[in-house]
Amino acid sequence: MKILLTGASGRLGSECEQVLKRDYEVIAPDKEEFDITSWDKVITSISQLSPDIILNCAAFTKVDECETERKVAERINVEGPRNLAQGAARYDKVIVHISSDFVFNGRKRIPQPYFEDDPMDPLSFYGLTKMESEMAVKQNAPNYIIVRVGWLYGMRGDNFPKKLLTLALKDKGESISVVNDQFGSPTWSYRVARQIKLLIDSGKEGIYHATSEGYCSRYEWARYFLEKMEIKTSLVPCTTKDYPTPAMRPANSILENRQLKREGLNIMPTWQKDLDAFIDEYGEKLLRGEGV
Repeated sequence: MKILLTGASGRLGSECEQVLKRDYEVIAPDKEEFDITSWDKVITSISQLSPDIILNCAAFTKVDECETERKVAERINVEGPRNLAQGAARYDKVIVHISSDFVFNGRKRIPQPYFEDDPMDPLSFYGLTKMESEMAVKQNAPNYIIVRVGWLYGMRGDNFPKKLLTLALKDKGESISVVNDQFGSPTWSYRVARQIKLLIDSGKEGIYHATSEGYCSRYEWARYFLEKMEIKTSLVPCTTKDYPTPAMRPANSILENRQLKREGLNIMPTWQKDLDAFIDEYGEKLLRGEGV
């Protein structure tokens, strides 16, 4: 099987490339070689490369910047997936598209999770583009898998644990404030890549949630992470109102992997178990600042 992977330089895309290339031929062009925002280039490339699967991990994920860089966000997050979906349909390919917990408004009462068929109602422009990307895929490609993820972390790119670690290591006796009223499931990008491979192997199609089991607040995540890293620093819980950002975040980002479980495909462990495994494997590198 041949897989065309977009966004291979990103957090999830890089993990997908490593996981999938063990068993499949993976073509992972950079964005200069394969511009998903160009319809002509997408159609030509799919025709020439003739992949069996198109896996789209490319996205503009800087949530706050999306509020001001709206044209860029719309081009990458909506037009790109639409082009890929139309290309997949034209050549009878399957498209796997990565979406986000930000498609929901997060107003469900904790600990009620969001299911795959819950109505989308994004709060931010980033969330709006991810909702529209899903619609573009569903409307244009008859054979698709949409995977919603949230609270991703890994060795590549910026993410919450790495930012927290940077602050903690610069500790000058000052406390670090972390919001305690946003809830979700910290999820290792490597595990999601393995889950995506299993979905591809299964031949299933549809919308799936793929996050770690269990949930916590960002403050609880921070405390657990630093304790496991054996770093002592003062953490102070605060509210979202105390830490305003240009884009609104869902207070509840808990996703239930209901469809994966129904089909016997769920391999996502608890968030604590995977975070422990991540730290065991990469903790020393993180302390040396080796993350990319």
